[in-house]
Amino acid sequence: MILPTPIVLIVDDDPNVRDALSELLESHGMRVAAYASAGEYAAAGRPDGPACLLLDVELPDINGLDLQAQLAGAVHPPIVFITGHGDIPSSVRAIKHGAVDFLTKPFGDAELMAAVEAAVVQDTHARAERGDLEQLKARYGSLTPRERDVLPLIVSGLLNKQAAAQLDLSEVTLQVHRRNVLRKMGAASLADLVRIAEKLKIPVTHSRRGEREP
Repeated sequence: MILPTPIVLIVDDDPNVRDALSELLESHGMRVAAYASAGEYAAAGRPDGPACLLLDVELPDINGLDLQAQLAGAVHPPIVFITGHGDIPSSVRAIKHGAVDFLTKPFGDAELMAAVEAAVVQDTHARAERGDLEQLKARYGSLTPRERDVLPLIVSGLLNKQAAAQLDLSEVTLQVHRRNVLRKMGAASLADLVRIAEKLKIPVTHSRRGEREP
C-alpha cells in the first residue's frame, strides 16, 4: 500500500512567512496547505494522510494557544508552534498540552524540519493506532449478544464452569462461545484477548484469588 505524502498545514497571518515555509517544506517533498487565520483552517477539510499543524501563536482571529485548547480531545494533527514573541509560560503551556515543539522566530531550517518530521511520525503512529482500534470495534460488533456476555467473563480469568454458571449455560456451550469469541476477535490466546479487551475498555468481572484458569 502506498502511503500518502505527509502534509503540513500552515496557519500564519504573514503571507511572506507562509510562502517561505511552503517553499522549504515542498523542497523536502512534503505537501503544504496554508491558511491566514484559524477560521480558514477550521473551515478546511482534514488531511487524508500523516500531517503536522504548523501554528502561529499570534493570529488575527484567535490566539494559537487558545486554538490548541479548543482542539483538545478532537482528532487533529500534532502541533508545532511558531512565534515571533515567544516566552517561557507560553512554551510551557503549549508543550504541556501536547505540542511537539515551540519554535521562536527566527529559527533554522534544520530545527523546523526536525520538529515537523517528529510531528509527522507521531501522527503516523496515532493514525495506525486509531485504525487498529476501529478494526477491533468492528470485530466486537460481529459478536452475538451472548458472545458479548461471555467475553468479559473469560478475560477476567473465571473458570469455564464459573462463567457458565453466571450465564446459566452448560460448560460445553460456554466453551463453544469462548472459541467463537477468540476467533472473531482475532485473538491467538487468552492473553491476546485480554489486551484487546483493555484497548476496547471492556469492563471485566474479577475472579476471586485462586480461581483463575491455569
